[in-house]
Amino acid sequence: MGVIKVGTSSWADRTLVRSGWYPRQANTPAGRLGHYAERFGLVEVDTSYYAVPAPETAQGWVDATPEGFTFNVKAFSLFTGHPTPIATLPADLRPTGGPTRIRRRDLPTAAYDELWSRFRAALTPIAAAGRLGAVLLQFPPWLARGEAARRRITELASRCRPWRVAVELRHASWFDGTAALETLAFLRDQELTFCCVDMPQGHPDSVPPIPVATADLAMIRFHGHSSAWTSGDKEDRFRYAYGDEELRRWSELLVDLAGQADELHVLFNNCCAGQAQRDAERLAGLLDGADRWAVRS
Repeated sequence: MGVIKVGTSSWADRTLVRSGWYPRQANTPAGRLGHYAERFGLVEVDTSYYAVPAPETAQGWVDATPEGFTFNVKAFSLFTGHPTPIATLPADLRPTGGPTRIRRRDLPTAAYDELWSRFRAALTPIAAAGRLGAVLLQFPPWLARGEAARRRITELASRCRPWRVAVELRHASWFDGTAALETLAFLRDQELTFCCVDMPQGHPDSVPPIPVATADLAMIRFHGHSSAWTSGDKEDRFRYAYGDEELRRWSELLVDLAGQADELHVLFNNCCAGQAQRDAERLAGLLDGADRWAVRS
Protein backbone atom coordinates (compact mmCIF):
# COMPACT_ATOMS: atom_id res chain seq x y z
CA MET A 1 0.00 0.00 0.00
CA GLY A 2 1.19 3.50 -0.81
CA VAL A 3 2.09 6.44 1.37
CA ILE A 4 -0.65 9.06 1.64
CA LYS A 5 0.46 12.67 1.93
CA VAL A 6 -2.11 15.35 2.67
CA GLY A 7 -1.66 19.07 2.09
CA THR A 8 -3.11 22.17 0.46
CA SER A 9 -2.74 24.08 -2.78
CA SER A 10 -1.20 27.11 -1.11
CA TRP A 11 0.58 28.13 2.04
CA ALA A 12 0.72 31.89 1.36
CA ASP A 13 -2.78 32.79 0.18
CA ARG A 14 -3.58 36.25 1.49
CA THR A 15 -6.86 35.13 3.04
CA LEU A 16 -4.99 32.36 4.85
CA VAL A 17 -2.42 34.80 6.20
CA ARG A 18 -5.22 37.07 7.44
CA SER A 19 -7.26 34.21 8.91
CA GLY A 20 -5.21 33.66 12.05
CA TRP A 21 -4.21 30.09 11.13
CA TYR A 22 -0.56 31.09 11.45
CA PRO A 23 0.69 32.06 14.90
CA ARG A 24 1.83 35.64 15.35
CA GLN A 25 5.50 34.66 15.45
CA ALA A 26 5.26 33.08 11.97
CA ASN A 27 5.41 36.51 10.36
CA THR A 28 7.81 35.93 7.45
CA PRO A 29 7.41 33.85 4.27
CA ALA A 30 10.00 31.33 5.53
CA GLY A 31 8.45 31.27 8.99
CA ARG A 32 4.99 30.58 7.60
CA LEU A 33 6.24 27.80 5.33
CA GLY A 34 8.16 26.26 8.24
CA HIS A 35 5.03 26.36 10.40
CA TYR A 36 3.00 24.80 7.60
CA ALA A 37 5.59 22.03 7.13
CA GLU A 38 5.30 21.08 10.80
CA ARG A 39 1.68 20.13 10.12
CA PHE A 40 1.69 18.76 6.59
CA GLY A 41 4.14 16.81 4.47
CA LEU A 42 2.95 18.14 1.13
CA VAL A 43 2.13 21.45 -0.53
CA GLU A 44 1.32 22.60 -4.03
CA VAL A 45 3.22 25.59 -5.38
CA ASP A 46 0.63 27.60 -7.29
CA THR A 47 2.65 30.82 -7.66
CA SER A 48 4.62 29.11 -10.44
CA TYR A 49 1.44 29.15 -12.52
CA TYR A 50 1.47 32.95 -12.45
CA ALA A 51 5.22 33.51 -12.90
CA VAL A 52 8.35 31.38 -13.18
CA PRO A 53 10.10 31.59 -9.80
CA ALA A 54 13.79 32.27 -9.38
CA PRO A 55 15.98 29.32 -8.38
CA GLU A 56 16.95 31.28 -5.25
CA THR A 57 13.30 31.43 -4.25
CA ALA A 58 12.90 27.68 -4.69
CA GLN A 59 16.06 27.09 -2.67
CA GLY A 60 14.54 29.18 0.09
CA TRP A 61 11.49 26.90 0.12
CA VAL A 62 13.77 23.89 0.48
CA ASP A 63 15.72 25.52 3.30
CA ALA A 64 12.50 26.30 5.20
CA THR A 65 11.20 22.72 5.19
CA PRO A 66 12.38 19.44 6.71
CA GLU A 67 13.76 16.35 5.02
CA GLY A 68 10.95 14.36 3.42
CA PHE A 69 8.70 17.34 2.75
CA THR A 70 7.22 17.35 -0.76
CA PHE A 71 6.44 20.14 -3.23
CA ASN A 72 4.17 19.67 -6.22
CA VAL A 73 4.74 22.52 -8.67
CA LYS A 74 2.07 23.83 -11.03
CA ALA A 75 3.38 24.55 -14.54
CA PHE A 76 3.48 28.13 -15.80
CA SER A 77 0.18 29.16 -17.38
CA LEU A 78 1.66 29.84 -20.83
CA PHE A 79 2.87 26.25 -21.09
CA THR A 80 -0.59 24.75 -20.62
CA GLY A 81 -2.37 27.05 -23.07
CA HIS A 82 -3.81 29.73 -20.80
CA PRO A 83 -3.76 33.38 -21.89
CA THR A 84 -0.88 34.82 -19.88
CA PRO A 85 -0.25 38.47 -18.95
CA ILE A 86 2.86 39.51 -20.82
CA ALA A 87 4.08 41.35 -17.72
CA THR A 88 4.55 38.01 -15.93
CA LEU A 89 7.25 36.90 -18.39
CA PRO A 90 10.89 37.74 -17.71
CA ALA A 91 11.54 41.18 -19.17
CA ASP A 92 14.06 39.95 -21.74
CA LEU A 93 11.61 37.38 -23.15
CA ARG A 94 8.59 39.64 -23.60
CA PRO A 95 7.46 40.34 -27.17
CA THR A 96 7.11 44.02 -27.96
CA GLY A 97 4.23 45.83 -29.59
CA GLY A 98 1.71 43.06 -29.07
CA PRO A 99 -1.28 42.33 -26.82
CA THR A 100 -1.08 42.51 -23.04
CA ARG A 101 -1.97 38.82 -22.76
CA ILE A 102 -0.32 36.19 -24.94
CA ARG A 103 -0.44 32.49 -25.73
CA ARG A 104 2.21 30.07 -26.89
CA ARG A 105 1.81 31.03 -30.55
CA ASP A 106 2.69 34.65 -29.72
CA LEU A 107 6.13 33.75 -28.40
CA PRO A 108 9.08 32.95 -30.70
CA THR A 109 10.33 29.37 -30.41
CA ALA A 110 13.67 30.41 -28.96
CA ALA A 111 12.00 32.50 -26.26
CA TYR A 112 9.57 29.68 -25.46
CA ASP A 113 12.40 27.17 -25.12
CA GLU A 114 14.32 29.59 -22.90
CA LEU A 115 11.26 30.03 -20.70
CA TRP A 116 11.11 26.28 -20.24
CA SER A 117 14.81 26.25 -19.44
CA ARG A 118 14.27 28.81 -16.69
CA PHE A 119 11.28 26.91 -15.33
CA ARG A 120 13.38 23.76 -15.09
CA ALA A 121 16.21 25.72 -13.47
CA ALA A 122 13.76 26.99 -10.85
CA LEU A 123 12.70 23.44 -9.99
CA THR A 124 16.24 22.06 -9.88
CA PRO A 125 16.92 23.00 -6.21
CA ILE A 126 13.71 21.24 -5.16
CA ALA A 127 14.49 18.15 -7.21
CA ALA A 128 18.13 18.05 -6.06
CA ALA A 129 16.94 17.97 -2.45
CA GLY A 130 14.58 15.08 -3.20
CA ARG A 131 11.55 17.27 -2.47
CA LEU A 132 9.86 17.44 -5.90
CA GLY A 133 6.73 15.34 -6.00
CA ALA A 134 5.45 16.17 -9.47
CA VAL A 135 4.92 18.91 -12.00
CA LEU A 136 1.19 19.57 -12.41
CA LEU A 137 0.00 20.31 -15.94
CA GLN A 138 -3.42 21.90 -15.39
CA PHE A 139 -5.05 22.33 -18.78
CA PRO A 140 -7.74 24.90 -19.57
CA PRO A 141 -11.42 23.96 -19.86
CA TRP A 142 -11.33 24.42 -23.64
CA LEU A 143 -8.72 21.70 -24.28
CA ALA A 144 -11.01 19.09 -25.82
CA ARG A 145 -10.13 15.45 -26.29
CA GLY A 146 -8.41 14.63 -29.57
CA GLU A 147 -5.18 13.53 -31.16
CA ALA A 148 -3.73 17.05 -31.26
CA ALA A 149 -4.44 17.46 -27.55
CA ARG A 150 -2.81 14.11 -26.75
CA ARG A 151 0.29 15.13 -28.71
CA ARG A 152 0.40 18.40 -26.80
CA ILE A 153 0.20 16.64 -23.44
CA THR A 154 2.93 14.21 -24.44
CA GLU A 155 5.20 17.01 -25.67
CA LEU A 156 4.80 19.07 -22.49
CA ALA A 157 5.37 16.01 -20.32
CA SER A 158 8.59 15.26 -22.20
CA ARG A 159 9.88 18.72 -21.26
CA CYS A 160 9.38 17.85 -17.59
CA ARG A 161 11.15 14.48 -17.60
CA PRO A 162 12.63 12.76 -15.70
CA TRP A 163 10.39 14.37 -13.07
CA ARG A 164 6.96 12.91 -12.43
CA VAL A 165 4.11 14.65 -14.24
CA ALA A 166 0.45 14.94 -13.23
CA VAL A 167 -2.28 15.94 -15.69
CA GLU A 168 -5.51 17.71 -14.78
CA LEU A 169 -8.03 17.77 -17.63
CA ARG A 170 -11.04 20.09 -17.47
CA HIS A 171 -13.08 19.43 -20.62
CA ALA A 172 -15.96 16.95 -20.36
CA SER A 173 -15.07 15.26 -23.67
CA TRP A 174 -12.20 13.40 -21.96
CA PHE A 175 -14.69 11.58 -19.73
CA ASP A 176 -17.80 11.24 -21.89
CA GLY A 177 -18.90 7.60 -21.86
CA THR A 178 -16.18 5.21 -23.03
CA ALA A 179 -13.83 8.17 -23.58
CA ALA A 180 -12.99 8.01 -19.88
CA LEU A 181 -11.42 4.57 -20.29
CA GLU A 182 -9.47 5.75 -23.32
CA THR A 183 -8.25 8.84 -21.46
CA LEU A 184 -7.06 6.81 -18.49
CA ALA A 185 -5.39 4.28 -20.80
CA PHE A 186 -3.55 7.09 -22.61
CA LEU A 187 -2.24 8.53 -19.34
CA ARG A 188 -1.24 5.07 -18.16
CA ASP A 189 0.62 4.36 -21.40
CA GLN A 190 2.50 7.65 -21.04
CA GLU A 191 3.21 7.01 -17.32
CA LEU A 192 1.41 10.21 -16.40
CA THR A 193 -0.48 10.73 -13.15
CA PHE A 194 -4.19 11.31 -13.59
CA CYS A 195 -5.16 14.19 -11.33
CA CYS A 196 -8.64 13.40 -10.07
CA VAL A 197 -10.65 16.44 -8.99
CA ASP A 198 -13.62 16.80 -6.68
CA MET A 199 -15.53 19.81 -7.92
CA PRO A 200 -19.04 21.18 -8.55
CA GLN A 201 -20.92 19.26 -11.22
CA GLY A 202 -23.29 20.46 -13.90
CA HIS A 203 -21.12 23.27 -15.27
CA PRO A 204 -19.42 23.49 -18.68
CA ASP A 205 -16.01 22.86 -17.11
CA SER A 206 -17.19 20.09 -14.77
CA VAL A 207 -15.44 16.72 -14.86
CA PRO A 208 -16.35 13.72 -12.73
CA PRO A 209 -14.19 12.60 -9.80
CA ILE A 210 -12.64 9.27 -10.81
CA PRO A 211 -10.31 7.97 -8.07
CA VAL A 212 -8.01 5.87 -10.25
CA ALA A 213 -4.22 5.62 -10.40
CA THR A 214 -2.50 5.66 -13.81
CA ALA A 215 1.11 5.85 -12.53
CA ASP A 216 3.12 5.13 -9.39
CA LEU A 217 1.91 8.49 -8.04
CA ALA A 218 -1.84 9.04 -7.61
CA MET A 219 -3.29 12.49 -7.00
CA ILE A 220 -6.54 14.15 -6.07
CA ARG A 221 -7.33 17.84 -5.69
CA PHE A 222 -10.38 18.97 -3.72
CA HIS A 223 -11.91 22.12 -5.21
CA GLY A 224 -15.04 22.07 -3.04
CA HIS A 225 -18.65 22.48 -4.15
CA SER A 226 -19.31 26.19 -3.98
CA SER A 227 -22.67 27.32 -5.34
CA ALA A 228 -20.80 30.32 -6.77
CA TRP A 229 -18.49 28.20 -8.94
CA THR A 230 -19.19 30.31 -12.03
CA SER A 231 -18.44 33.53 -10.17
CA GLY A 232 -15.54 35.59 -11.40
CA ASP A 233 -14.44 36.06 -7.80
CA LYS A 234 -11.86 33.43 -6.84
CA GLU A 235 -12.75 33.54 -3.15
CA ASP A 236 -16.41 32.86 -3.90
CA ARG A 237 -15.52 30.01 -6.30
CA PHE A 238 -13.55 28.19 -3.62
CA ARG A 239 -15.53 29.19 -0.53
CA TYR A 240 -16.57 25.76 0.69
CA ALA A 241 -16.20 23.68 3.84
CA TYR A 242 -16.27 19.90 3.53
CA GLY A 243 -18.72 18.18 5.86
CA ASP A 244 -17.84 15.35 8.22
CA GLU A 245 -19.71 12.77 6.16
CA GLU A 246 -18.05 13.92 2.93
CA LEU A 247 -14.60 13.57 4.45
CA ARG A 248 -15.43 10.20 5.99
CA ARG A 249 -16.60 8.86 2.63
CA TRP A 250 -13.53 10.23 0.88
CA SER A 251 -11.18 8.78 3.50
CA GLU A 252 -12.43 5.30 2.59
CA LEU A 253 -12.04 5.95 -1.15
CA LEU A 254 -8.54 7.33 -0.63
CA VAL A 255 -7.36 4.25 1.23
CA ASP A 256 -8.55 2.20 -1.76
CA LEU A 257 -6.79 4.58 -4.16
CA ALA A 258 -3.56 4.36 -2.16
CA GLY A 259 -3.65 0.63 -2.76
CA GLN A 260 -3.24 1.27 -6.50
CA ALA A 261 -0.05 3.36 -6.28
CA ASP A 262 3.22 3.79 -4.42
CA GLU A 263 2.21 7.25 -3.25
CA LEU A 264 -0.99 9.29 -3.06
CA HIS A 265 -1.06 13.09 -2.89
CA VAL A 266 -4.22 14.65 -1.49
CA LEU A 267 -4.51 18.42 -1.90
CA PHE A 268 -7.25 20.76 -0.75
CA ASN A 269 -7.77 23.68 -3.09
CA ASN A 270 -10.73 25.28 -1.28
CA CYS A 271 -8.28 28.01 -0.30
CA CYS A 272 -10.36 30.62 1.44
CA ALA A 273 -9.41 31.96 4.87
CA GLY A 274 -7.72 28.78 6.05
CA GLN A 275 -10.55 26.39 5.16
CA ALA A 276 -8.27 24.19 3.06
CA GLN A 277 -5.90 23.75 6.01
CA ARG A 278 -8.73 22.94 8.40
CA ASP A 279 -10.27 20.40 6.04
CA ALA A 280 -6.88 18.83 5.29
CA GLU A 281 -6.20 18.41 9.01
CA ARG A 282 -9.61 16.81 9.53
CA LEU A 283 -9.15 14.39 6.64
CA ALA A 284 -5.65 13.45 7.78
CA GLY A 285 -7.07 12.72 11.21
CA LEU A 286 -9.60 10.34 9.65
CA LEU A 287 -6.90 8.60 7.62
CA ASP A 288 -4.48 8.11 10.48
CA GLY A 289 -6.05 9.25 13.69
CA ALA A 290 -3.06 11.37 14.68
CA ASP A 291 -0.24 11.65 12.15
CA ARG A 292 -0.99 14.42 9.64
CA TRP A 293 2.43 14.35 8.08
CA ALA A 294 2.62 11.13 6.08
CA VAL A 295 0.21 8.24 6.39
CA ARG A 296 1.24 4.73 5.49
CA SER A 297 -1.84 2.96 4.20
